[in-house]
Amino acid sequence: MTPILARTRLGLAAARAAMPSPVVLVPTMGALHDGHRSPLALARELAGEHGSVLVTIFVNPLQFGPAEDFDRYPRPLEADLEVCRQQGVSVVFAPDPVQMYPAFPAMPQVTVSPGPLGRLYEGASRPGFFDGVLTVVLKLCQLTAPDIAVFGGKDAQQLVLIRQMVADLDLGVQIAAAPLHRDADGLAASSRNSYLSADERASALALSGALAAARGAAADGADAGGVLAAARAVLDKAASGSPPLRLDYLVLADTDTLAEVGAGHRGDALLLVAAWSGSTRLIDNAPLTIRAADLEVIR
Repeated sequence: MTPILARTRLGLAAARAAMPSPVVLVPTMGALHDGHRSPLALARELAGEHGSVLVTIFVNPLQFGPAEDFDRYPRPLEADLEVCRQQGVSVVFAPDPVQMYPAFPAMPQVTVSPGPLGRLYEGASRPGFFDGVLTVVLKLCQLTAPDIAVFGGKDAQQLVLIRQMVADLDLGVQIAAAPLHRDADGLAASSRNSYLSADERASALALSGALAAARGAAADGADAGGVLAAARAVLDKAASGSPPLRLDYLVLADTDTLAEVGAGHRGDALLLVAAWSGSTRLIDNAPLTIRAADLEVIR
């Protein structure tokens, strides 16, 4: 199936009017890679034989800080369209910034506040990031009117905040999460992986290595302190490597709220990590289960 390409709001409206339900939205910033095939495949499954998949490709300026990589973020539209064709996408909406923000380069005066969680972790390291994410997701949901929207599992904090926004603002859109995809070497798939040199990629593998060590420690009965110590040992070793991996945060969090778990936590948790390899900032996460009675939270 060759998808219809809409570049304007009017073109999107015309294409959307002809799309059979259910319509499943997959918002992306393009530069589609193997990690995007997971949400695209889930979207195709959720749409069923007679429904439609709508992909948006938009590098959203509102979620990039002044020193971030908006200008150099990859934009290979033709390659992205081929991936969409292979995955059975019906419509691709690929607007320029003026279509999304009519006053561009001025940004909108009214944006979506992410609340307290939006100021933690990614929000603390990238102030304003989640305001931009939630605002553009809200706008895309308004423009595409989907029944379901699919997001990748790598951006765990983003997923929790989007679900909260949908509930709080009564958007009436079902949110589905696709599994996180890893490359063969274990690195979580990301468009930003293309920035890494061979040596930087080798250093970046400490993220998935740390998560694997933490899960192993949890499986062996470690408490939260032991789980985090196992992850931190891998990251500390990478910090003295060449090039060094620079840790931003390592957090053991509640799977639903992403609040840091307390000393008495037992059961499921989510380990979140962010770090720089060279000038590239990467994130990763892994679920695990803690069965130990005594817990110590380490930041």
